[in-house]
Amino acid sequence: MNNHDRIDVNIEGPTAWTTGSLGSVGGVFGISDACYKEIQKLATFLEENPLPVTSLNSAEFDLPHCRAIMQEVKGELEKGCGFALIDRLPLEYMPPEIAISIYWVLMGMIGRAVAQKWDGKMVYGVADSTGKQPGNGIRADVTNAEQNFHTDNSYNICPPDHVTLLCLHPARDGGISRVVSLNTAHNRLRESHPELLERLYEPFYFDRQREHGPEDRKIINRPIFSVSNGRLKSRLSASLVRQGYELAEKPLDVKGQEAIAALYEILDDPDLYREFFFKPGQIQIVDNRMLAHKRTQFSDWPEPERKRRLIRLWLRQDGRTFYNG
Repeated sequence: MNNHDRIDVNIEGPTAWTTGSLGSVGGVFGISDACYKEIQKLATFLEENPLPVTSLNSAEFDLPHCRAIMQEVKGELEKGCGFALIDRLPLEYMPPEIAISIYWVLMGMIGRAVAQKWDGKMVYGVADSTGKQPGNGIRADVTNAEQNFHTDNSYNICPPDHVTLLCLHPARDGGISRVVSLNTAHNRLRESHPELLERLYEPFYFDRQREHGPEDRKIINRPIFSVSNGRLKSRLSASLVRQGYELAEKPLDVKGQEAIAALYEILDDPDLYREFFFKPGQIQIVDNRMLAHKRTQFSDWPEPERKRRLIRLWLRQDGRTFYNG
């Protein structure tokens, strides 16, 4: 990899934000009364005309006010901070399956949903369903363990462009969401440890989490930072890099260890990340190429129907809708 494959200047603009520059309302979008009326009308229609959620096409519905808000959201994702919190779907007026269908329709105005697992699953429930700790073949999103900052599907050939989450039920305690700009972290690392930043542009092994065919490779070899169309593109997961080297039966080089540690020291600075506690009906959208996100450890409600439950969609415009693109 040569020097032209790196960004050797500070990244400027709204994508390189901090907690202070983003503020408490940055990236937050309300739903107008006119949009609420369209959603309520759509909810009634979908209850009267059942269809599998993945068969719903946003273009087939007349939702001008909702579409206008989603265009504002899309603009923030593409030219702003890369993060949006939509507040909120009126869950109290619709059953969960209808809320998920409406969520699918709205996200279709942002981008194209793609498979989130090798078996083709496109609508993914995020909940503590294992009672286990994360590891090879056990994604952190099906546990209640604290996550490190990461980008979704960093271990895949074609990770999603955007990660979206609909909150149906929040946790009893914990489960705080955090988002952070990797562009800002890149700037900080360039200032403090340029030699370590260089290592992040070189490949690392990632554990593919058994999301592949029986005879396919268990690991991939990719850099954490790369450049696409002149912009920084990231894939990040410290735990999956560690597991990738274990599967490869090779040690991670010292410089690689130091580079990842230095990056995470920056990402975990409270002055850099934005955090919030998910409320029912809220939708979070994150640019999966320039932001990292995480969730703190949580405690669940004892009643099954109240347990923390989020619905995730992955959006990607390039390649095919298959898991590997």
